Amino acid sequence: MQRSIDQAVDGLITKALKTWNMVEPGDRILVAASGGKDSSIMAMDLAQKQSQGRLHAELAAMHIRSDFADSMSDRLLAEYESWGLKLKSLDVAVEGRLKDGRKMNCYWCSMQRRTELIRYAMDNGYNCLALGHHLDDVLETLFMNMMDKGVLSTMPPVMKYIKYPVKIIRPLYLVEERQIIQLAGLLGLDAISCSCNYNDNSARDKTRERIELLTKGSGKAKRAILKSLSNINFEYLP
Repeated sequence: MQRSIDQAVDGLITKALKTWNMVEPGDRILVAASGGKDSSIMAMDLAQKQSQGRLHAELAAMHIRSDFADSMSDRLLAEYESWGLKLKSLDVAVEGRLKDGRKMNCYWCSMQRRTELIRYAMDNGYNCLALGHHLDDVLETLFMNMMDKGVLSTMPPVMKYIKYPVKIIRPLYLVEERQIIQLAGLLGLDAISCSCNYNDNSARDKTRERIELLTKGSGKAKRAILKSLSNINFEYLP
């Protein structure tokens, strides 16, 4: 069972890397290590590919410790070390940066973390920042933008900044969340989840439920929705 799901996840990550040419030989990749299951599975797979000579790039990981969230456990830190990944931590006063009258929320927290990751990457010569967004994250963002903003857009697999010499890559782009949960469970990964009091993802949670009803949990249907974004028939659109 473990080998089967491990191969499935590994294959989907390989397909994503090749489909969107995420990594080029000589790239220096900084893995965003939140401590959650998504980033941990991503880090483990990329490190495995590198050790097997299937990923010709330098890897390191960075964990942002905020002033209110749980930190990574010693056990998970040891996991990264066992994968051959150098992991560093950086303390960031996410809540402390709020201006008077502003309320804490998930978007603010995410942006502060990413800003520090990009800054560290530039200061230390990393040209790629790997984020752990999976297929379900991508589709949820797609439907939220469509229903709330009337915009057809989502998280791209590769995003190159104009202002910064760093590109964002999302190696889990084709991997379903259920596959990540299953593999993390089989591996016994001691991943943490966000348990702060500022979680405001109710809209995303509702969108997730709608997508599950629409696709009946079918990975094939989810990937077909994603494929449609690059297979547009403009003749039958307004």
